[in-house]
Amino acid sequence: MKPSNEASYGASRRAAWGVFWGEADLKPHLRRYWLNNERAKEPEVFDAEVRSVCEHYAQALALHQEGVHLISTDEKTGIQALQRPHPTLPMRPGLVECQEHEYVRHGTQCLIANFEVATGRVIAPSIGKSRTNEDFASHIEKTIATDPEAGWVFVVDQLNTHQSENLVKLIAQECGIELELTRKGNLRKMKSMASRRAFLEDVAHRIRFVYTPKHTSWLNQIELWFSILARRLIKRGNFTSVEDLEQQILRFIEYFNRTMAKPFKWTYKGRPLKA
Repeated sequence: MKPSNEASYGASRRAAWGVFWGEADLKPHLRRYWLNNERAKEPEVFDAEVRSVCEHYAQALALHQEGVHLISTDEKTGIQALQRPHPTLPMRPGLVECQEHEYVRHGTQCLIANFEVATGRVIAPSIGKSRTNEDFASHIEKTIATDPEAGWVFVVDQLNTHQSENLVKLIAQECGIELELTRKGNLRKMKSMASRRAFLEDVAHRIRFVYTPKHTSWLNQIELWFSILARRLIKRGNFTSVEDLEQQILRFIEYFNRTMAKPFKWTYKGRPLKA
């Protein structure tokens, strides 16, 4: 059967558009995600924050010798406890490892981890179901308790839980700073996140925070360790419950500290990256 004039016209038009897109080097059928350039908004502020983080990394060993812990801290959320119903088949000559694609989902856990920049060790991890203001403040309190008289500098991102009222109260308590509180025990001042951040990053405090700019997760060294955890344990893991997941993570951290821990070689100096 011969194609109708209408069908022939449609095919010709599609072919013409195909030629046009090809010559223009345009691909309208494709798209990808991108992230707005935070530096463009306030380049001087952005660059200063990046330099501050990098300068602290460069001083990590000197700080450690002075008894100050420089810690890179963040959360890894939604770690799934997946159980494979059939065993993984090991690699053989000519064949890659084969992992069963079906799984039983047992729930998720959140890991809050600390990477000590000077030593490369992961210290005082917290594992639980959530990452609330209370969870993060409790994690910091537990971390400080491992060396309560020492100085502590935590490198964190600008998540609201990292600038909370709970955290301000904790640091004030640990540093012996008296705060003005309401009858209900809330902060009378420092109601805004910016004011709480200013308090938390005060260099006069024995325990303080250094904040990475927004959308710069690559600047926080704990993210490098999270990638090691994902590759070495989680990706190939088989977890019978969330409790099993927690225990395997803790065992991996102990193994990592004993056999693999070393400082990352940080070469970036904080200069603006070219587009």
